Amino acid sequence: MEQIPCIYCGDFFDPSPRHKNQSACKKEVCQKARKAAWQRYKLKHDPAYRANQKSSQQQWLAGKPGYWKAYRKKNPEKAERNRILQRQRNRKARCLPAVVKMDPSLIAKMDPSKPDNFQILGQFWLVPVIAKMDALKVNIVKIPIAYP
Repeated sequence: MEQIPCIYCGDFFDPSPRHKNQSACKKEVCQKARKAAWQRYKLKHDPAYRANQKSSQQQWLAGKPGYWKAYRKKNPEKAERNRILQRQRNRKARCLPAVVKMDPSLIAKMDPSKPDNFQILGQFWLVPVIAKMDALKVNIVKIPIAYP
């Protein structure tokens, strides 16, 4: 089977034949990033999962009264950092318009490339960043200009 690039670290790895859509290598850092991305997706899109997570957190916290107060007392630098970051998030939220429109130039380049500025040639993987699609292997070659 052909090696594919890990979407987290960029290293090439041999995918498992049992997992046809595998996108992360087996490094612990990449697996943690994959799981965190999955959890963020589930929290955003699955109301039942989100409710279950909230319920579990509330149960855990109910069994440990005063946990956060003790944590902040034990880690004053982290508590202060969180206060500063929260003030920044609040300021940013007040400045944002109600609807944020995406700049189309971030998705696709609409103007043509300049002919002689592109010198990277060879075989590359196109890994999707915005659109959901599989990675594609492409060959980039220079085509000489034929004058009539």
